[in-house]
Amino acid sequence: MELLEDDLAVELDEFFARPLFCFLAQRSGEGPRLSPLWFLWEDDAVWNVARLDGRSYPGRVREYPETAVAVVDFDPATGRVEHIGMRGEATLEPYDRPRAGRLFAKYLGDDRAAWPEMFRGLDAEAYRLIRFDPETVVARDQSYPAPDGG
Repeated sequence: MELLEDDLAVELDEFFARPLFCFLAQRSGEGPRLSPLWFLWEDDAVWNVARLDGRSYPGRVREYPETAVAVVDFDPATGRVEHIGMRGEATLEPYDRPRAGRLFAKYLGDDRAAWPEMFRGLDAEAYRLIRFDPETVVARDQSYPAPDGG
């Protein structure tokens, strides 16, 4: 992974630990596609849970592995605008229940019994993980003074 630019005040691991959405950008036969997804940053890769039935992005990963991922943290009250953009390759991996559990815990908390039913006990045959390995990374702080001076 080559870090082309980094002017964030935080380390990449700290930024990626925030419960933000990543935007998975892919090419397709019908033109570009963008999927907002929950993600986990682990082992220098971005991981997403992908349901196979009724979703088109897992198939695009197989056909067009060249992928871009963007993550933005924007807070208009403070003027914070932090952005990470990455280019690399995505692969479809077998469903890994412990890794998926860590991803869901990032957004839903550690108490799995409190998670909505739709996130508990997923059928490993019906789901996969998307692994995105960044080749290049641009991390920018494009923050501005808050409109109210705060």
